[in-house]
Amino acid sequence: MSADRPASTERLRRQNAALVLRSLRQLGPATRAELAQRTALAKATVGVIVAGLEEAGAVTESSAESEVRSGARGRPGRPVALRGEPWVGLGLELNVDYVAAVVLDLAGQVRLTETRPVALDGGVDEAALTGLARDVTARCRAAGQVLVGATVAVPALVRGDDRTVAWAPNLGVEGPGLADGVEALVGAPVRVLNDANCAAYAESHHGAAVGAEHALYLTGTVGIGAGIVDRGELVRGAAGFAGEVGHMPIGDSSARCGCGRQGCWEASIGLHAVLAAVGMPELDTPLETAAAVAERAALDPGVRAVLTRVGEDVGLGLAMLAGVLDPEVVVLGGYFVPLGELVLAPARATLDRRLASAAQVRPELRLSTLGIQAAALGAAEQAFADVFAGDLDLTAREASAGEA
Repeated sequence: MSADRPASTERLRRQNAALVLRSLRQLGPATRAELAQRTALAKATVGVIVAGLEEAGAVTESSAESEVRSGARGRPGRPVALRGEPWVGLGLELNVDYVAAVVLDLAGQVRLTETRPVALDGGVDEAALTGLARDVTARCRAAGQVLVGATVAVPALVRGDDRTVAWAPNLGVEGPGLADGVEALVGAPVRVLNDANCAAYAESHHGAAVGAEHALYLTGTVGIGAGIVDRGELVRGAAGFAGEVGHMPIGDSSARCGCGRQGCWEASIGLHAVLAAVGMPELDTPLETAAAVAERAALDPGVRAVLTRVGEDVGLGLAMLAGVLDPEVVVLGGYFVPLGELVLAPARATLDRRLASAAQVRPELRLSTLGIQAAALGAAEQAFADVFAGDLDLTAREASAGEA
């Protein structure tokens, strides 16, 4: 739509419906009168929107006497709430050693989660992801759910079209093929987004960063990436590549990285770097692997020393990022979670030493609360982007295109 032309009546209707949906999602149930106050829409307009959404199965009106509240005028109003289960978004993650899926409904409730380990044998097995997508989509359809969209989270630079993988050194996947393949399977629009961005969004809306206006999320897998959230929205930069921190030249300058260069941050603090330093094998998922390392550290001073060094390198990188981004909260995800204070304590100490001024406030370091599915959960949230932006109308017949 041109910036100097008014929105069409149809476009305005979709935007107003999205405004009501966002209000219900962010602030909870409300009467029609309360929704009118929240959204600044006319009560008659809200009434028409709610009626359409109710017919589409997207909202429901409470009939319980205990939930009936007085409206601004006239008869008592019944609260309207999102009826999440008919409409779902699918979040998928393709990572180096696992694939994951989360199905989220319109109300923000998780309906299904699944993680499968992947044996790569030197290459990326995209079939593991497509197989998971096929299975989960079939289960959604069997449950009578309509898939509004899907998002695939990948440890990669993804171009601004949200489909084209530009660079994925740990995966070797490039181009739009991943999006095209998943889209053909699920029968709904598909986006591809950076995994750290997806996980950061999930932590800000469901996890450890809820309530923080400025948050930084650090992945903890084979690769290291960051997601930046400001007031609940992702900061993606000019080309969409913001947060590619794993290849900053921090840590052991001689350590070879998966990108082919030496001295990258993830070559010092990534999961494979830690396992090589402690001489332990990789298990099915990063969390299982890290839990085994933590158990070993309880008995082995050498392993504890390695984790102290990793924590110091984490703190060094975070000190640089804190000086640039000034986050209120830093959430460490993935394999960092089972290691806990073994990494956090030296990271905090290094942060305190390396912040340039006493006037700087050290960001609070928190561990992820969402587990290995953090990126897939954020991806599922992003699958609803068109709905909450007003680009996809749940009351229109074409919104059912994802239904079998």
